Amino acid sequence: MGLGRASAMIAAGTLTSRLTGLLRTVVLVIAINSFGEAPDAFAIANQLPNSIYMVISAGVLTGVIVPQVVRVSAQRDGGHAFLAKLLTLGALIMGVVTVIATLCAPLLIDLYSNFKSPEQFALASQFAYWCIPQLFFYGMFALLGEILNARKIFAPYAWAPIVNNVVSIAGFVLFIVLFGQNRNTLDGWDSSMVLTLAGTATLGVIAQLIVLVFFWRKAGIPLKLDFRWRGMGLSRMGKLATWTFLTTLIGQGVGIVQSLTVTTASGEYASAAASQYAWLVYMLPYSMIILAIGTPYFTRISEHSAAERHDELRADIGQSIRILGVFTVIAVAAVSAAAIPASRVFSNTPSDASAMAPVLIAYLVSLIPMGVLFIVQRTFYAYGDARTPFVFTVIQGSLVLVGTLAVAATVPLAHLAAAVALVQSLVGIVQTIIATVLLRRKIGPLGLGSTWWAMVRFVLAAVPAGAAGWGIFLLAGGIDGWMLQGMLQGAAGAVIIGIVSVLVYVGLLALFRAPELTVAVSAVRRRRG
Repeated sequence: MGLGRASAMIAAGTLTSRLTGLLRTVVLVIAINSFGEAPDAFAIANQLPNSIYMVISAGVLTGVIVPQVVRVSAQRDGGHAFLAKLLTLGALIMGVVTVIATLCAPLLIDLYSNFKSPEQFALASQFAYWCIPQLFFYGMFALLGEILNARKIFAPYAWAPIVNNVVSIAGFVLFIVLFGQNRNTLDGWDSSMVLTLAGTATLGVIAQLIVLVFFWRKAGIPLKLDFRWRGMGLSRMGKLATWTFLTTLIGQGVGIVQSLTVTTASGEYASAAASQYAWLVYMLPYSMIILAIGTPYFTRISEHSAAERHDELRADIGQSIRILGVFTVIAVAAVSAAAIPASRVFSNTPSDASAMAPVLIAYLVSLIPMGVLFIVQRTFYAYGDARTPFVFTVIQGSLVLVGTLAVAATVPLAHLAAAVALVQSLVGIVQTIIATVLLRRKIGPLGLGSTWWAMVRFVLAAVPAGAAGWGIFLLAGGIDGWMLQGMLQGAAGAVIIGIVSVLVYVGLLALFRAPELTVAVSAVRRRRG
């Protein structure tokens, strides 16, 4: 499958997944709101399996598994023997860690939160007992999915999360039918409510793994256990995994400090739930653009690295960054202009939307550099170098830690969540610069001069495009206008603002005959084909 079709397949699945995910979040907001002690308790508990999974698995999968699977795919059996051993080892590790984490649920809640009342802590702990088992199913889903990606089977991994969202939506609707709406206070919560809400979230994760297993078997890859791990290269993989593990561990350590900081505002201002929902909106363009386009490029970069075709690899880096840039720059402008209506989709009042919007905008500051970092970091992994990403992650983590502690001591609670997000974004820019410089030192000149000038052109076109979108919001009445009168109106307003921004952006690029526009249009046409 070519890069264009692979990107299209991932983008289509990711778009559908994200849209159903947004609907899932809307139903959840209707059920328990996005501001208050109960939604923050659930947000922390439901985030725990993701946080733990990131520590023990995500970095290892990205930095170690994909390049290894690409290499063994050339073996006579297609790498099937290696995959059986890998799956067995992964299942054993994830199972043991999940059991331990579930038993330590209250300790983990205490680690990740700074709740004021014992009642809120107790509710979060009850949620955690039902949510943490998601860890095993997340881990196995990611392991199977990354192996399929490495073998250029991209669709199942991108489409399976839709099932998760559908199951969750059904469960949250059941919660509303049984227990009512807007249950954002601590009053009246019992074990049946906790089971319905948190159990539904876990059931959705189980469902998406079942779907992926079905496609795995359909792809003709044997699904069996093999405990004979000798000879599969654990020593080499272990060295790489050590660095990626430490890299993700630092990230999660910083995340704990951020979580402790924002939860001090729980109950009155934007806190854990509002931050997660703002992050969800941020992840829509990130997934649609960076993951959809960058993932196939990572596989090709890994292939070129394994074959020592370094010139082609450098060309991949520049091409992927330019293509990402065409889309990420306008995404930042359009979503920033639509931040308040978009936030209204995940809040119950216009004032809550206005409080959440700065958090979203603060996250968006990092979208463009994160596209560059995605390619740069994975190029290190393709060369089997996980140590250098650890170095620039240490720098990033240290700066975020210092910045978060600074805002915690100086910023009012009402603006704390936005300030924490902004610190993360600004440091992300610094991290991207450092990573790019280190990659140049490793593999020589990257030939990115024309790429950086292209990014400047994109930004110059995106500024008036974003201003046009903001003008539409003001013409619609601004804070007091129709776009903030309800969730549906907020969604409609965000779409209108986004369309106007994109049209102005494309028009300006066409007016100035930007060559990247032709490349982007051609890429879209190839994907549609």
